[in-house]
Amino acid sequence: MPELSSICIFCGSNAGADPAYLEAAEVVGRGLAQRGVRVVYGGATVGMMGALADAARGAGGEVVGVIPRAIFDREIGHTGLDDLRVVGSMHERKALMAELSDAFIALPGGIGTLEELFEVYTWAQLGIHAKPLGLLDVAGYFQPLVAFLDHAVRERFLRPEMRTLLAVSDGLDDLLAALEASEPVTLLKWIDLDQT
Repeated sequence: MPELSSICIFCGSNAGADPAYLEAAEVVGRGLAQRGVRVVYGGATVGMMGALADAARGAGGEVVGVIPRAIFDREIGHTGLDDLRVVGSMHERKALMAELSDAFIALPGGIGTLEELFEVYTWAQLGIHAKPLGLLDVAGYFQPLVAFLDHAVRERFLRPEMRTLLAVSDGLDDLLAALEASEPVTLLKWIDLDQT
């Protein structure tokens, strides 16, 4: 896997209940900027999203925001970014974020964060992209999700190779190392051609 120069971050548009969530967004923003990694994110100025962008920019990093017009018009678009791309729909947003990124990391968030994560996870399973994916498990937030994915493997709805494609760590350094070391899983590796 080549060195990652641009990473898409999915995270909450609010701060969450635990102060550790907002702090993690800032740590990720600063940490990626200090490594010279461009941050691609949802373009909002609120919650974890705003904290991520502001921390990355404060550390001299490059930040690209991608936000649908309808959300921007609610006055939550981050107008302080050098590169804010306003698109027509959520579908366009996700496609552009994926195009601009070498990898994906999900921080704590709600339905939107999970939907974005699972869409790129599905794209990886289908062979649409071969970019690594990871969860930054802040304060154990993703442990129920990880347990569910392991349950899906046991119940044979998720192949073990696909489960391991999603790296999980509670530290940014370890997560980045796992993403850089990951190998893409191709469609033919996980499809059992004997099953109908």
